[in-house]
Amino acid sequence: MKLWVKIMIALVLGVVVGLLLGSHAAALKPIGTLFLNLINMIVVLLVLSSMTVGITSIHDPKKLGRIGTKTLLLYLGTTLAAILIGLGFAFYFQPGSGLGLGVPTTNETEKPTSLASLLLAIIPSNPIAAMAEGNFIQIIVFSIFLGIAINLSKEKGRPLLMVFESLSDVMYRLTSIVMEFTPIGVFAIMTWVAGSFGIAILVPLLKFLVIYYAACLVHVLVIFCGMIRFMAGLSPWQFFKGMGDAIMVAFTTCSSSATLPVSMHCVQKNLGISKNIANFVLPLGSTVNMNGAAIFQAMSAVFISQAYGIHLSTENILTIIVTATLSAIGAAGVPGTGFIMLSVVVSAAGLPLEGLALLAGIDRIREMGSTVLNILGDAVVAVYVAVKEGEIDIRQYNHKELVELKLD
Repeated sequence: MKLWVKIMIALVLGVVVGLLLGSHAAALKPIGTLFLNLINMIVVLLVLSSMTVGITSIHDPKKLGRIGTKTLLLYLGTTLAAILIGLGFAFYFQPGSGLGLGVPTTNETEKPTSLASLLLAIIPSNPIAAMAEGNFIQIIVFSIFLGIAINLSKEKGRPLLMVFESLSDVMYRLTSIVMEFTPIGVFAIMTWVAGSFGIAILVPLLKFLVIYYAACLVHVLVIFCGMIRFMAGLSPWQFFKGMGDAIMVAFTTCSSSATLPVSMHCVQKNLGISKNIANFVLPLGSTVNMNGAAIFQAMSAVFISQAYGIHLSTENILTIIVTATLSAIGAAGVPGTGFIMLSVVVSAAGLPLEGLALLAGIDRIREMGSTVLNILGDAVVAVYVAVKEGEIDIRQYNHKELVELKLD
């Protein structure tokens, strides 16, 4: 049985058992707390290793030049747009309002990070202390500098890079192990929540899911179609037609990394993008461009704040934007990592980590759409860069070869 099926079953059983047990369901809450501790256990090293390896993937300074700068700016721009769309939908539709869960007495969170303290303390004076304290912003910044330094060290930096690549692979495997305990954690916390607050807890979750997919659709129609039509001067319909195979693989596997070979085949064979552009833009995007994760993290932070009745100040919202951007960059393109990285945003905003369990039950369904958005974002940027660099076959993009063959 697939993990997401187990999680869905755990969600339903948790609600049913919680309704049957009522107030006695609180006895299962410590099990849910242990699950949250497992997430906290892996997230620091996961962020450190994945961010460092992600930065080192940009290893050719000459290649970075014009194409690299253009690509990175577009990735950053689409990620910020995704976060703003996610925040806008969450604040407008209020998916978590009315739950009134109340802030947990044993709240496993950081104190809310103000914008001033964020700017002043963004550079860690002691990276080891930052990791011990769980200061994720400082960890990410240190990882970025460390990745750049490894690249500049060239061959002498290779041994350290191999260590981080190994650590990254190990942490991905550990993430998979921890995710296997998700059904137990979700069952325990949903039993407690349903026992304390009743069946009304399901309505906001379904509402969140519908609003999330609506936000993704708006992002596709406004940002992606806008870039293709007005910036690249091409037909969005031909783009989606050419990316059909990649869309289906992404939707079913929920993995940007697993979809990467199919995406590269689609953009080269169906969209006419040169191998040079495709081989640079798409692998980089699978590491640092996660539009679907960005929308999810922004919406989730607001959802959790609404569920627990916590007011988010302007500084807290700006903190969410910064940390969601960095977390989306640091998230690996494998199933479940986006959910784990959400704890970075939640902690920085001073929100209860218990809120993660509320969203775990619907995460697989959410991740299906999220992965599609991720791979489409990479392909859109590849199309734009290829057009500006003159490395795209427009006739192949518009699928005119087949028409000409039929005419002949």
